[in-house]
Amino acid sequence: MADTELDEAEVEEAAGEALEAAADLWWLWIVLGVIWIVIALVILQFDTASVTTIGVIVGVMFLVAGIQEFLLASVSEGWKWLWILFGAIFVVAGLVALFNPEKTFATVADILGFLFLMVGIFWIIEAFATRDYNDLWWLGLVSGILMVVLAFWTAGQFFITRAYVLIVFAGIWALFHGFMDIVKAFALKRVGKITAG
Repeated sequence: MADTELDEAEVEEAAGEALEAAADLWWLWIVLGVIWIVIALVILQFDTASVTTIGVIVGVMFLVAGIQEFLLASVSEGWKWLWILFGAIFVVAGLVALFNPEKTFATVADILGFLFLMVGIFWIIEAFATRDYNDLWWLGLVSGILMVVLAFWTAGQFFITRAYVLIVFAGIWALFHGFMDIVKAFALKRVGKITAG
């Protein structure tokens, strides 16, 4: 019985240290959020004639998203495997997109519904995973549900429509990602004040 209590105390102490480490980096999430919002504004200026540029930008977006997932894994306790899995998926997708931007655009447009579904599911899981320390977790949940609905709608569109939807999606994804990172920053800052106080 004493060993169990000692183990639980060690786990709580390690979790507290991980939260403090994450809270110290709250400003990094604001910087990343602003970068995502700028990327969204740039992407929404393109048309389908900018296929290569959009393929490269989508690749960079996937790489940045993968790096962020690895950062989450480094400070996470319970969901570490999930962040690593999604980080690896995003990094592989980013590298493929950077090496074949034209093919990436066509392929992503073809499988856009599936990608929307994956992103929506991830946002829903992330919302529930962060609800203990994020008062605005429901924003992620609503965004995830909307993305799943968009996935089913997009899957039935023709390629040319999907090409335009891809541009809009990349912009909206970057915009949502930026806002969610800024919300996470302030949630982490608040958690840091609570654990320090």
